[in-house]
Amino acid sequence: MQLRPYQREARDAVFREWDGGRKKTILVLPTGTGKTIVFCSVSEEIVRRGGRVLILAHRGELLDQATDKLQRSTGLACAVEKAEQTCLGEWERVTVGSVQSLMRPDRLARFSRDYFSTIIVDEAHHALADTYQRVLAHFEDAAVLGVTATPDRGDKQDLGQYFQSLAYEYRLANAVRDGYLCPITAATIPLTLDISSVKQQGGDYQLSGIATALDPYLEQIAEELAKYRDRKVVVFLPLIATSQKFAHLLRRAGLDAREVNGESQNRAEILSDFDRAGPSILCNSMLLTEGWDCPSVDCIVVLRPTKIRSLYCQMVGRGTRIHPGKENLLILDFLWHTVRHDLCHPADLICETPEVAAKMTEMFAESKGLEMDLLGTEEQAESSVVADREEALAKRLEEMRRRKGKLVDPLQYAMSIGSEDLADYQPAFGWEMAPASESQVAALEKAGLFSGEIECAGKASLLLDRLQKRRQAGLATPKQIRLLERKGFRHVGQWPFEAASRMIARISASGWRVPAGVDPKTYQPEPVQEFGFEEVVF
Repeated sequence: MQLRPYQREARDAVFREWDGGRKKTILVLPTGTGKTIVFCSVSEEIVRRGGRVLILAHRGELLDQATDKLQRSTGLACAVEKAEQTCLGEWERVTVGSVQSLMRPDRLARFSRDYFSTIIVDEAHHALADTYQRVLAHFEDAAVLGVTATPDRGDKQDLGQYFQSLAYEYRLANAVRDGYLCPITAATIPLTLDISSVKQQGGDYQLSGIATALDPYLEQIAEELAKYRDRKVVVFLPLIATSQKFAHLLRRAGLDAREVNGESQNRAEILSDFDRAGPSILCNSMLLTEGWDCPSVDCIVVLRPTKIRSLYCQMVGRGTRIHPGKENLLILDFLWHTVRHDLCHPADLICETPEVAAKMTEMFAESKGLEMDLLGTEEQAESSVVADREEALAKRLEEMRRRKGKLVDPLQYAMSIGSEDLADYQPAFGWEMAPASESQVAALEKAGLFSGEIECAGKASLLLDRLQKRRQAGLATPKQIRLLERKGFRHVGQWPFEAASRMIARISASGWRVPAGVDPKTYQPEPVQEFGFEEVVF
């Protein structure tokens, strides 16, 4: 099995977590980047070590995919625990199991609690459901790997309630930049759809309410889609009746449109025909969110607005794979009118902060239907948000710089080194939420950071990790940052350690005043030169 670099890193990270005592960990890989291949590689290693693996999923298609990938990538055969089939008495060391079958008490009772040494939960954003928890609780000593395209969960139950750590995350933006997924563009269709009266149910918008609110706009939307007749389009709709009606309207508009749903008798034939077809449209009522791949799809239309990021990512993920002749994936977004601004938009696929996502969505809406590159727009939005944030924080940072004491405020440090993940950090797992330990506090203060502003162990751990990486990279220390920024220098966190040290030496030689001819606001460090006076290191 030839793993890609990030797949090897992901596999190795999982075993590091398990070896470190964190037996319940998560692996996050975007749709289309080979998460099945990774957990097949993990399974292969477990079998090599003499263990027994259960791959747990909630849909037959996912179990079939896992079985096929495991056989083709590792040569290992699978036993099956589903309906009338059972793995008990079989010689295979890997079992693919249906959670609906395994959750039954009489079925679980057949297994000793240590029967499986490892459990892999495919589509782990479902793992908090009672069905999964029954199975996981029975095999309580097994190491658990949850694999998902996104760790979010619509009902706001945090996966951190069960999982102990995030072993590895490969972001969608990185996969596109690295060439493993296709470029993504988005366009906002200037058609305002009013769903402000739709009620919420189970943490998301009610499907029947969406269908009712959407119905008056279907004909206009069909006319809009006619402008993209050169694309291969998948449309997600709330109900089967809505999906069927929309497909009819598309055909009436002269478009090649198909419709598939869970009740379709010829579902496999419809999907196969669409796979072989050229530019065409496939409508479905949330059937194709998981377990279906058609790499030639190059346009996604979400007419089932959702506030659940994991669901949105699953829908868009049907079109992110690379395919010969495919230039990009186009996401068509609409101006959804809602009471609350909590709907998912293309920006939510890659943005790590709500502020950047909101700015991106605003930029798309102002583009008047133009196709805009997702990564390029994200960079512009982030620059704008950072500039706004720096302006808003300028007074606070100025107060921090003047504050007495030798320790650096973590916010000042995060902003100086340009680290958004530090500035916006939110703990997810139980250990991260605990207070910083005494050893963490001591290490941070020794490095020059004020520990009183560090809320939890997770943030302390992230800061210590960043300090170590910066030290290895030869970048400025917190104490250097504090001293130089108090003198008015900007973004000292991006300076090399030696450059910061030399400037401090010059300031020291000038009686702790900024040297003549140096403007701190515009100064950029040059390559280190010998100044001929004693170096002062902080």
